[in-house]
Amino acid sequence: MLMPSPLLRQLSGYSLTTAHILYRLPDHPVFLQSFIWQEYDLAPDFPELTRFLDFWKREIDGPLHSVRVAHKGLIGPAECRIAAAEFSLN
Repeated sequence: MLMPSPLLRQLSGYSLTTAHILYRLPDHPVFLQSFIWQEYDLAPDFPELTRFLDFWKREIDGPLHSVRVAHKGLIGPAECRIAAAEFSLN
């Protein structure tokens, strides 16, 4: 399946989402390991992150400890200002 470009995804409402995932090592459950995941996703439901975490729980041996999520819309409404003057150059 061909994914749309990041610009098209942002114009469709997707924002850059970063998840800081802490998980336990399978052989040493006392220790935590860190993993950073980043993708364009739709807030507040985060379907891409949910799909990834479901994959993690199903396929990866390291049980999840915690997930911190941050997201930022990179394309927003344009700022508009009234021009105080107009100049014409020939």
